[in-house]
Parts: sequence; structure tokens; C-alpha cells
Amino acid sequence: MPFKISQLWSAPEVNPYNKKARSIPILNPIDKYGRVFFFSWMGFFLAFWSWYAFPPLLSLTIKKDLNLTQNQIANSNIVALTATLLMRAACGPLCDRFGPRLVFVGCLLAGAIPTALAGTIHNASGLIVLRFFVGILGTTFVPCQVWSTGFFDKNVVGTANALTGGWGNAGGGVTYFVMPAIFDSLIAHSGLKAHVAWRVAFIVPFLLITATAFAMLLFGEDTPNGKWADRGLAIQSIDGRIVDTAGSVVDKPLSTTTLSTAEKEKGKAHDTEIESQTGEVTVIDAYQHETVQKPSFKEAMPVIFSLQTLTLASCYLCSFGAELAINSILGAYYVKNFPKLGQTHSGRWAAMFGLLNIAFRPAGGFIGDLIYKYTNGSLWAKKGWIHFLGAMTGVFLVVIGQTNPHHLKTMIGLIAGMAFFLEAGNGATFALVPHVHPHANGIISGIVGASGNLGGIIFAIIFRYNGAHYSKVFWIIGVMTIAINLSVSWIRPIPKGQIGGR
Repeated sequence: MPFKISQLWSAPEVNPYNKKARSIPILNPIDKYGRVFFFSWMGFFLAFWSWYAFPPLLSLTIKKDLNLTQNQIANSNIVALTATLLMRAACGPLCDRFGPRLVFVGCLLAGAIPTALAGTIHNASGLIVLRFFVGILGTTFVPCQVWSTGFFDKNVVGTANALTGGWGNAGGGVTYFVMPAIFDSLIAHSGLKAHVAWRVAFIVPFLLITATAFAMLLFGEDTPNGKWADRGLAIQSIDGRIVDTAGSVVDKPLSTTTLSTAEKEKGKAHDTEIESQTGEVTVIDAYQHETVQKPSFKEAMPVIFSLQTLTLASCYLCSFGAELAINSILGAYYVKNFPKLGQTHSGRWAAMFGLLNIAFRPAGGFIGDLIYKYTNGSLWAKKGWIHFLGAMTGVFLVVIGQTNPHHLKTMIGLIAGMAFFLEAGNGATFALVPHVHPHANGIISGIVGASGNLGGIIFAIIFRYNGAHYSKVFWIIGVMTIAINLSVSWIRPIPKGQIGGR
């Protein structure tokens, strides 16, 4: 359907078969689809802010107050990512079983408590333990994406996921502005000493996260059809009409027998119908296979270990993994190359990297949806977009690493260029995720999301063992990103024989 500006605030047209919206009412939090969109990005935004609230103050204030070494700071960064890795992997099946809204709320509240306890730490061990539990907040990305996928149809799901993920990721940039600003304000206007001010600053994200979690409980919905237990009731037959690969309803009568069954009865090869990316698939047959099922060990293993899951996980390991690791050290990198900036100003330039998610991650998903539309539903084209972005990210990382800019405008320009391809790659990856194993969207979202943290840990470890030689690590990550994307570029976008997700 063509885009109209009124779609930003009007109640969306709904696919009559699965009750998912065909547009995104970004400016309409009253409508249930707009409400889910708002809570998805806002919840993740606040979680990401608190998750990364330490790095802006770690480079100088907290480091001095707790008498930390560079290795202890690096260890705390790694531990924060490790907690999120473990929880994201576990969170996916929980979303499939209990629904993403309740899992989202649980993760927010579980991460808010250690955030409020930040003021109780007095040494490196306390910092590491606390950041492990605060890392639970990073898990919210999984229910954020699963919840969004459940409410928006295939023609806009890439854009919806990229917007909620991108605006949420921007919390990692906002924290570089907000946490130093709160800290400075407490010193200037409340007369607090630095030792106390940074501890009090963590109460702000705690209050906002808690309020948002309870608002989700009161005003959110599990599925377009109501309760999570009723998610399958949305799929229904409507006058025998069918849906094409772009998600548009076509008024063409069809027998009540599905195409795949009919071909079986005629003795034709089942894979012939399944393989056709542009062929028409019966609504009931396709959407039944897209209904999220309660996960079992037997059914989960083929999803977790499929080549398609490996591909998406590998790409996200490079893109989001690099983003996490770079977010942790970027302020320190600016301080090293431009010492006159100091903690606050270097933090503001570092914040740009995260804030660009507001536009760049949504661009990756939006362009992925356009590619899907104008290539008549080609998932190969959508997948190729991911690898292009990955390769270009690698090129920029290598250039930054090799030049190690000491001219501020050059540094800013290269970081911004790298941010576009890297952050768009995040959005493009989760524009393809809803098409792969749609009956287990929580599981695959959890595995792919966790892989981003695995990448963050791997790259953070490389940063740790290279000390302040940040530029060297940049080009190492760049070479790895290019190599990994090329190595999985040949893999099919969806498994052979998969029904649904097209």
C-alpha cells in the first residue's frame, strides 16, 4: 500500500487474516498498535540508557572515586555484556511461552533494582557484580522486537523493528549527554560532592524504568487479538481470498484446500510450491505456520542450529557486537586523541555514535522493506542488503584504525560514516528475522540478539588486551566483519521447504 502522511497518526489498516497493522501509527499512542510501538521503543530506550549509564562517568569520575585500573573498567564492560548474552538467549523461549509484554516488564523491573543500588558500591568487585545484574536491562531488546513483530505485518515489519530497535539503541547515545549532565547539575545546584553525585544520578533511570514497566502492564496488550493464549485466533478465512508475498490482500477466490495440499493430491513435488518466492500461498496454510508456538526442546533445536539462524547471528555479532564494544570505549578514545575535550565534551561527541541510531537503524529496516517490495518479495535481495552494509562497515572500521585521526572533524566524519553502515546493518538484520522460522520468532530473536552481545564480549576482550591502542582494535574488528559477512553470504535466506514468512 502507498505511504500517506496521515498513516503516522491514523488508526492503521489491519490485515484481516492475522490482525497485524499494515502501517505504523507512530504519532498515535491511543491506538493499540501505536501504543505497542511506543512502549516497545521507549522501554528499550530507557533500558539501554541505564545499561550504558556507567561508561560516560567511568573514564574519569568513577575511575578516580573507586581507584580503578583500565583493566578493571574493561572487565566491568565485559561482564555487563555477558549477563545480557545469557539472558537474551533465555529470553527468546520465554517470549514464545508467556508473550513478549510480560517478559519485557520482568526484564525492566529486574534491571531497575540493581540500577538503584549503584550508589552502594565502593570497589572494583562491587562494580563488576552490579554491572552484571544491570546487564539484564540489555535483554529487553528481545521482547521489544518480538512484540513489534507480533503487531506489524510483513510489508512494514522491517521498518517497525528497525524504528523500535533504533530509537531504543539511541539510549546508548543519550546516556553520554544525560548522565554527565545530571552529575554536573547535582554538583552545581545541589552542592553534592563528586563521590555522592554520581551515585545519586543513577536514581533517575531507576524511577523512569519502573514507571514505564508498570505503564506497560496497565496499558499494553499481548497480541492484536488480546491475550497471549488467544494469539492463534486471529488467523481466519475471509471469502477464500489470498495474500501475496508483499502482504497485500488479493480478491481472488480460492478453494478451501490449500495449495500445498492440492499439489500433493496431484502428485506434484511439494518443494515446487514452497520454493516460489513470488507465487501465491493460501492464507490459512501460510499464517498457521507463522503462529508462534510454545517452544519444546525437540522443535527448538532445528531452529537454533539452522544455517539461516547462523547467518543472522553472524551478521548481528559483527554489527551490534561492534556497536556495544565501541560504545564502551568511544568516550575514552576521544579523550586520548583530543585530551582538551575533557570527560563531558568527549562524552558528547561519543554520544553522537549512539544517537545516530535514531535515523540510521530505521533506515536499514526501511530500505530492507523497500527492497522486498520492489523485488516482488525477494528475500535474497533483502539478505544481500545486510551483507553489503556489513562489508561497508568493515571498510570504515579499517580506515579509522589505519588513520587513527587526530583531527577532530576527520574523526567525527569517519565515525558518522561507519555508524551509518553499522547501525543500518542492525536494522536490516531484524528486518529479515521475522521471515525466518516465524513460528519460533522468540527463539530466533533471542539467539540473534544474544549473538550481538557475544560479539560485544569478543570485541571488548580484544580492546582489553590492547589497552589504550584503540585504533588497532578498530581495524581488527573491520577485517573480522568483512570476512564473516562474506563467509555466510551464500546461505539461503530462509530454510528450504519453509511455509510462511514469505
